[in-house]
Amino acid sequence: MQSTEHKAAKDYVHVAVAVIINQNNEVLLALRPDHVHQGGLWEFPGGKLEVNENVYDALLRESKEELGIQIEQAEQYLKIQHDYSDKSVLLDVWKVNQFSGVPHGMEGQAIKWHPVRDLNPKHFPEANMPIIHALKLSEQYMITGKFDDYDDFRKKLTAALIAGEKIVQLRCKSVKSDNEYMKLAEIAKSICSQFKALLLLNTSVEVFNRLDADGLHLNSQALFQYEHRPIDDNKLLSVSCHSETEILQAEKLGADIILLSPVKETSSHPGVQGIGWGKFNDIKKNIKSPVYALGGMKKEDLIEAKRAGAQGVAAISAFWLNE
Repeated sequence: MQSTEHKAAKDYVHVAVAVIINQNNEVLLALRPDHVHQGGLWEFPGGKLEVNENVYDALLRESKEELGIQIEQAEQYLKIQHDYSDKSVLLDVWKVNQFSGVPHGMEGQAIKWHPVRDLNPKHFPEANMPIIHALKLSEQYMITGKFDDYDDFRKKLTAALIAGEKIVQLRCKSVKSDNEYMKLAEIAKSICSQFKALLLLNTSVEVFNRLDADGLHLNSQALFQYEHRPIDDNKLLSVSCHSETEILQAEKLGADIILLSPVKETSSHPGVQGIGWGKFNDIKKNIKSPVYALGGMKKEDLIEAKRAGAQGVAAISAFWLNE
């Protein structure tokens, strides 16, 4: 897979981007001037790298020049390549954990603190969409497990959401009909709405289109049934990947979330060696979408996952009651 660094040097306008979030879970936005590319839209502050300037230095410089603040601690968050009709950009996105000063529009631009939950991709340049999706995603991605009946399903899902889970993939291998799956989906929608959790449906596109959920999940086999993104851009597309070929297909479809596995050996596939955190990190560097580590994950793996560049961890047994 071609590295983003090589493509940036050859074809792309390289931009350092700052994601700055306050204690109220509001993110700092700046309004692009009308006369510039993508003018009149809101963006995450930042700017182009100067000749021979590294990304972190550009981040510090742009934040001081544009916002009047001094970044004291930041971590790499996302790399996004995007092709507009008139130019191509590489957004090198950093999450700012600590800064000093009070942000204000040093260049006369409007700025504001905006709730993360209310970010609307329509108000931003297209290249910013993966940032918005990533900010709305939590660190723990729960896949539903076994249950006895509808009441048991309701009980286990509610317990998981009370415990703090914020992303739910409704995966029901034991369900034998679309009608049964749809009934479970309606129950899940009601509970997820109550707890403000995202609901992703692991089902066919046809069934998904009959339900109003937050997104669709495709397994690695279903990936290759489509030449183009099978759902609207305002819905999340989650996919499972185990190889570079599958990752390339996922990116071709515009996946918003990638579950990369297996990181560790799992009880469902004994003897299948996981890729490990080093390989996970190497693969993640070339993926622009948020990536969750899947395969043998437990809650205590979250720290290592974040260190390897993951959005978080995905699991069944770690989050689903009595799995």
